[in-house]
Amino acid sequence: MKTRERILHTSLELFNAEGEPNVTTVDIANEMDISPGNLYYHFKGKEDIIGALYQRFHDDLTGILDAPIANLLKPEDAWFYLYIVFEEIFKQRYFYRNLNDILQRYPGIDRKFRRLLERKKDACTAIAIALLDKGILEMDKAQLERLSELVTMHVTFWMNYEKLRSRSSNDQLLIHQGVFQVMSLVAPYLTPAYRSFFDESCELYDSLTTGLV
Repeated sequence: MKTRERILHTSLELFNAEGEPNVTTVDIANEMDISPGNLYYHFKGKEDIIGALYQRFHDDLTGILDAPIANLLKPEDAWFYLYIVFEEIFKQRYFYRNLNDILQRYPGIDRKFRRLLERKKDACTAIAIALLDKGILEMDKAQLERLSELVTMHVTFWMNYEKLRSRSSNDQLLIHQGVFQVMSLVAPYLTPAYRSFFDESCELYDSLTTGLV
């Protein structure tokens, strides 16, 4: 792994473990056992590191959100598609756990993230419309708009909620909880023929989280 990639990898690990405000470029250099000058050769400072980490995340998540959804819309696939989205966000958890502060300090990221929020909502809407077309969901336009807003909000803030509740430090359980909560938001709109799908989702959640504490 080249030095630039090692810096990004180490920075992400430290930010996630310690919180971004608590990590300096000197901390990153010490963790890597390189000189601060070597780090500054690749990045002018922490702002550049965060910008590079965010851009990579932005591109990766956008690719997931923009992926063709037709192949993902069997009801049994919904859980796993959501898991991919939540897992990608969890990789960048330092950012989401300190969201408002980072967006205030880095205006360039703020603009990009606002666009990403719209992409999240657009993806929610597109998936819901496809499920409507397949006869899996039943709702009117206003309900569709509200559901898309709620899912987007949940995907963005679920980690902070779970952290405040301090329910578990298990990463996998945290992700499964987020996915299951989204499925619970969708459940009231399932058509009669597919209401058993939520029961199956509950069973899947139980099986995936058995033994996770």
